[in-house]
Amino acid sequence: MKKLAAVIAVATLALAAPLVSHAEMDHGSMKMEHGSHMEHKGDITHQEVVDGVKATFKVMSMAEHMKAMKMEMPKGMKETHHIAVEFKDAKSGKALTEGEVKVKVQGPDKSEQVKDLMAMQGHFGADFDLSKKGEYGVMAKFKLADGKVRSSKFWYVVK
Repeated sequence: MKKLAAVIAVATLALAAPLVSHAEMDHGSMKMEHGSHMEHKGDITHQEVVDGVKATFKVMSMAEHMKAMKMEMPKGMKETHHIAVEFKDAKSGKALTEGEVKVKVQGPDKSEQVKDLMAMQGHFGADFDLSKKGEYGVMAKFKLADGKVRSSKFWYVVK
């Protein structure tokens, strides 16, 4: 029982952290054209309906992602891929754009990367280092405006 309480406490803190970090960020100075790149960039990597929410994940190379945003690739960037997820109400198809999303990626060497995905005009996204060839486990936890915590996981292979 104590373990369960500890897991719930950690999960609650983890989901609350993006609110603080998001509030501290100044997006005014970031000029990015995120517009509609979810619709036309990258193939759907994973899609599933979780408790009434349709989650659509796309994993794309940073080169593809930066090109879609009409931006140059930053020098010295160690992240190789952008993971984006779009949420829609499974019944109405209405976009769900408010909430918190945390993704953990486990590499073929068992290394882990955990990041909060930032809301980006219709989807959530973050950059990850998927430079090693092999199978990556992608685990997402998301809490949207309805307050329910949902999760999704899938495998992504880098050839």
